Amino acid sequence: MGLLSSIVSLPLAPVRGVIWVGELIQDQVERQLHDPAAFRSELEEIDRAAASGDLSAEEAEQAQQAALDRMTGSEVGPIDRKE
Repeated sequence: MGLLSSIVSLPLAPVRGVIWVGELIQDQVERQLHDPAAFRSELEEIDRAAASGDLSAEEAEQAQQAALDRMTGSEVGPIDRKE
């Protein structure tokens, strides 16, 4: 029965391969997003940009908060503020 089921499911092999590659990519992206070394280097880059004047204090704070939100997974979508 194993040979018969293998032959019948053979056309689905490319789909399984694509799913497997997608899962590998997702795992790698999640590892990179939650890597403490990448997080630290991002914060250091924000600090350097703020120190050189490329970012204002408010922009630096927003960038740091965005990085922190990504690291903790508490990222919230954009909010339209009408003032």
